[in-house]
Amino acid sequence: MKQIYTKTGDEGMTSLRSGVRVAKDDLRIEANGQIDHLNAYLGIVRSMLADDEDNRELIHVVQRELMTIMSHIATPDGCVNPRELHASRITNKLEQTIDRIDYQGGFVVPGGGSQLAAVIHLARTQARTVERRLWSLNREHPVDSGVMVMMNRLSDYLFVLANEKE
Repeated sequence: MKQIYTKTGDEGMTSLRSGVRVAKDDLRIEANGQIDHLNAYLGIVRSMLADDEDNRELIHVVQRELMTIMSHIATPDGCVNPRELHASRITNKLEQTIDRIDYQGGFVVPGGGSQLAAVIHLARTQARTVERRLWSLNREHPVDSGVMVMMNRLSDYLFVLANEKE
């Protein structure tokens, strides 16, 4: 059985994709931790949606893209990441889906409707946290502009989806 622990991070350092060591509170590591947190929330949302619901597949596509984004963030400046980003294409899909949802406007207090809506609101707030961390990261390590737009649109999508599920 392969061991999960390596003990290489026991003193506050971790590795980027190429093996470059950085502090565990490096902005890239923090951003990836927040994306990982969002991905876990999205996994809960996806598990609560009906198997035949289109939103279930869209969220899965977003989850896979978040993993690619994490890979890019963990790639040191000056190194090439072979994984292709699809953030702009996903942004278009999010916008099309937002436009189809019958959003009546206004804010709601999370938890006043369904449990699913409350969990979607958790994912929405985490998407906003990710967006803020990516803007912080972008000042030191440029982040693809398509990723930045996708993160903004993702929180919009989650907002209208939560309202739809209330």
